[in-house]
Amino acid sequence: MRKRVGLARTLVASPEIILYDEPTTGLDPITARVIHELMFSMQKELNVTSVVISHDVEIFKYADYVALLYDGQIKFFGEAKSIWESDNKYIYQFIRGLPEGPIHTEVAHFKDKF
Repeated sequence: MRKRVGLARTLVASPEIILYDEPTTGLDPITARVIHELMFSMQKELNVTSVVISHDVEIFKYADYVALLYDGQIKFFGEAKSIWESDNKYIYQFIRGLPEGPIHTEVAHFKDKF
């Protein structure tokens, strides 16, 4: 409910761009989907640009474009639908939620330093 109230307060100012920072963190999957659909419908009906920062790959289905960051660098920028075809090993691991891969290896290597 708080997330919806926050969205309503934002819309009072009639913005051209809305920035969402982890809008579905801590929400169950059903409520997260409701929030995603609400964001998408507001974007279309009010003709606003939405910039979403999220670890939730489900948001890709609502996006036109996606930028993925890893280690402070953009590893992918392009149409959301094309991300699933990326041959970048970091992107492949992240969007599929794989526990093993280059990200895991780098984290393990970093952890061993301490």
